[in-house]
Amino acid sequence: MTQAPDVKERYVAAFKAFAGNGAGAAPPWLHEIREGAIARFTELGFPTMKQEEWRFTSVAPIAETRFALARPEATLTPAPRDIDRFVPRAAGRRRLVFVNGRHVPALSASDGLPAGVTALGLAEACRHHGDLVRRHLGRYTGTPSSNAFTALNTAFLDDGAFVHVATGVEMDEPLHLVFVTIPPPEPLVSHPRNVVVVERGARAAVVESYVALADGVYWTNAVTELAVGEGARVEYCRVQRESRDAFHVAATHTHQARDSVLGCHPVALGGALSRHDVHTVLAGPGGHLTLNGLYLLGGGQHADHHTVIDHAQPHCESHEYFNGVLDHRAHGVFNGRIIVRPGAQRTDSKQTNNNLLLSTEARADSQPQLEIHADDVKCTHGSTVGPIDQQQLFYLRSRGLSQETARGLLTYGFGTEILGRMPVGEVRSQLDYLVRTWLAGGGAERRRAA
Repeated sequence: MTQAPDVKERYVAAFKAFAGNGAGAAPPWLHEIREGAIARFTELGFPTMKQEEWRFTSVAPIAETRFALARPEATLTPAPRDIDRFVPRAAGRRRLVFVNGRHVPALSASDGLPAGVTALGLAEACRHHGDLVRRHLGRYTGTPSSNAFTALNTAFLDDGAFVHVATGVEMDEPLHLVFVTIPPPEPLVSHPRNVVVVERGARAAVVESYVALADGVYWTNAVTELAVGEGARVEYCRVQRESRDAFHVAATHTHQARDSVLGCHPVALGGALSRHDVHTVLAGPGGHLTLNGLYLLGGGQHADHHTVIDHAQPHCESHEYFNGVLDHRAHGVFNGRIIVRPGAQRTDSKQTNNNLLLSTEARADSQPQLEIHADDVKCTHGSTVGPIDQQQLFYLRSRGLSQETARGLLTYGFGTEILGRMPVGEVRSQLDYLVRTWLAGGGAERRRAA
């Protein structure tokens, strides 16, 4: 991809308009962060396929489209029943709802959160909890960021979710962060920024969802920073269900302290073009990480997952599982990198990526990697790409199942292997339903594109 010379200038001009408008009321420290981020984006520009990290994914459709920045005054408020389709208010379910990147308190339901839990929009958190936000915002994404999309998100940082769980507090129900897009007539971009901090000895489950109420061309550029304190336990599920015409670029950065336990579960179902970078750091001895992802793609969908598990301290354990199901002309990309730093002895790390191709036109590119700088470690990695196992198919057919039913069962089992590792029951059940619906329809995206 050769970028037009005015692409960066267009975003710089948009930033100046943004900074001189409603963003001008931000505190000085946030102004400084934004200014540094737009300067970094100007240095980097949009990535091209000539760069190793992007050689399977072209972002030309994003760079070449003129997106309008979502404005507060233009944000529509959907009816509560539209949001209830994704996360019902019933049964005491707690949710923060964002429409086109902006927090909408009227659609949210955060009553009944335990004492010591703060959950609100990031813009409001900057006003009322500025010191706390400042301690964590941007701390885990790298300074300066090497990711142009993260730099752009930081430059246009305005709203998103802020969640803080105090020391020793246990959340008895998951908290849902629901990002809804209502596409306007012209292409729209939003830059949600989420900061989730779970302090020492606390327990929490958070579900981050991206959905659309209608089809349309729009772009979600999201960044989440998750800090897990010493001895804390967190289950973090992320579900991407964008519209069939949407672009979705995301970065999730996690940071684990001593003896912490994190289950991170990213699931990608929607979007025409999506890219998700997951960067995890085991920053304290005794940390445990499960990175457990699933992507279901059909039609001409393209989804790219790049993961980094950074073992920075000794005696840590990580298990990574990613499964992809690809049909019709879909293209899935997985790049998984495990780093074992000098001195990170007694590391135990396993990585697996499996891809199931349901069509001869589907494609998967898988690149597992190990980078080891210590000698007392146990690390393995592996990947598979291929069609349904014919022996397994023959076995089921010999028991009287039709070809279609047998294929469906094997594909369902392939996907639910990932879902079975999700401890949050209501999320697991919802995703199980979505997988079954996807299979029953032959892949909604595939059917529409065929």
